[in-house]
Amino acid sequence: MKHRVTVYRDTYLDSVVQLSGTRTMRAVDGVEWASAAMATPANLETLGSAGFDAADWDGAGAGDLFIAVRGESDEVVAEAVAAGEKAMFAPGSGGAADTARRSARSVREACELAPDSSVAVVSVPGDYAALEAHQALTAGLHVLLFSDNVSVEAEVDLKERAAGLGLLLMGPGAGTAMLGGTCLGFANVVTPGPVAVVAAAGTGAQEAASLLDRWGVGVSHVIGLGGRDLSAAVGGIMARTALMALRDDDATEVVLLVSKPPDVDVARSVLAAASGKPVVAALIGLDPTEIYAGGTDVPEGVTLAGSLETGVVRALESLGRTAPDPTDGLREAVAAAVAELPESRTLLRGLYSGGTLCYEALVILAGALGDVHSNTPVDSALGLPAPAGAHSCLDLGEEEYTLGRPHPMIDPEARLEWLRSDGADPDVAVIVLDVVLGHGSHPDPAGELAPVCADIIAGGGPRIVVYVLGTDQDPQGFEAQRRVFTEAGCVVTDTAARAALAAAAIVRRDPDLVGRPV
Repeated sequence: MKHRVTVYRDTYLDSVVQLSGTRTMRAVDGVEWASAAMATPANLETLGSAGFDAADWDGAGAGDLFIAVRGESDEVVAEAVAAGEKAMFAPGSGGAADTARRSARSVREACELAPDSSVAVVSVPGDYAALEAHQALTAGLHVLLFSDNVSVEAEVDLKERAAGLGLLLMGPGAGTAMLGGTCLGFANVVTPGPVAVVAAAGTGAQEAASLLDRWGVGVSHVIGLGGRDLSAAVGGIMARTALMALRDDDATEVVLLVSKPPDVDVARSVLAAASGKPVVAALIGLDPTEIYAGGTDVPEGVTLAGSLETGVVRALESLGRTAPDPTDGLREAVAAAVAELPESRTLLRGLYSGGTLCYEALVILAGALGDVHSNTPVDSALGLPAPAGAHSCLDLGEEEYTLGRPHPMIDPEARLEWLRSDGADPDVAVIVLDVVLGHGSHPDPAGELAPVCADIIAGGGPRIVVYVLGTDQDPQGFEAQRRVFTEAGCVVTDTAARAALAAAAIVRRDPDLVGRPV
């Protein structure tokens, strides 16, 4: 095997662009391993663990970009490097150095180049992210803090300052937002409408916005809070700020608040401040009675829901609209899937790319099947490794599965390995997958995943349930992606919640289970 590390000094590219370069290089025939990333200590450690020599990047630091490729020949390596450069650097540029010279090197320079900007997207290594976010706030900009590995203390400091300035600080780890029709990060293209989504959950925000679009209502804004905002440590600072801003927004008639289980006191405090417009709170995995126990009344105008699907349904109802039936045709599809499934197949495997969708599935599956093990378990006693004969549901977007390789929403390679492995297990009855479309995601996930699904099903393996999250305006095309999976023999559902129930129904050989309330 041949290998090469190329360092581009004083060059920064957004992490989504880096991942695009990585995906492009790994697609070159003959490439065994490739990565494009900033030369942070953590990334260089990953590079070393992948078998590269430290001498190859001598002197590189966090402000430098590297491309690393290992392939079967010098020609393959050179082809991959060229493909990665083409994917990452702007067409017509003279290379990384020219790109770096033409780009702003600070928030202040960026504001000088684009004085009408109102939002800064910060996507630098976590050690530097808080400083950059503070500079953006100083410039009077709302901030989408895409970076993770930012301390809770730094997050609170940033959000308190932003709130005092009347600005949004979305994040850290906020990968999804849509403000006034402009998509930021991993976002779906949605029709403008009267519902605003405020979410402490990335793919939860995408699911809510996509369902609103597909069910004919549309979205005014999507505000990502970061996963810790509703924790006791952060206290819902940005949730309150977002609700106050939306109260005065003429384009918004209803607010849909989405979160994994928040701190109960914080949730109560945030919802108490939600006045002026109807608010639907979809708090996944939290029994609404826990928030308002002991006779405490739910605030006027607030409606509680326990799943993303139900949250969207309640938002439509508050507008006098009715959602379509997400179970339409699903019982028949499940019945057909189990008709020839051997009774010896009894286990469920979930292979998720969206963390919120995985968590919601765990909550739903626990009610239908009992114990389900996961790397992000609802019950800490149900972690990994799972015992023999146990159901499992994995969030493959977690760090332990993405170290040194792209996120599964961007590159399905890692998930294909799991899919083939679980598809060959004679004890597995069903595999459930989410497929997330939109900006930043793989350009054709069905083209990669569906052929493997078809082979598994045709070979007498497990049945496969797929939920496609997206809209017809997304670059991949929602209906086109669904059609490919349907033609491969998969059970394709209308919501993420129904995918979990359809998978449970296959395990239990009970098609009526798909109609259970969520």
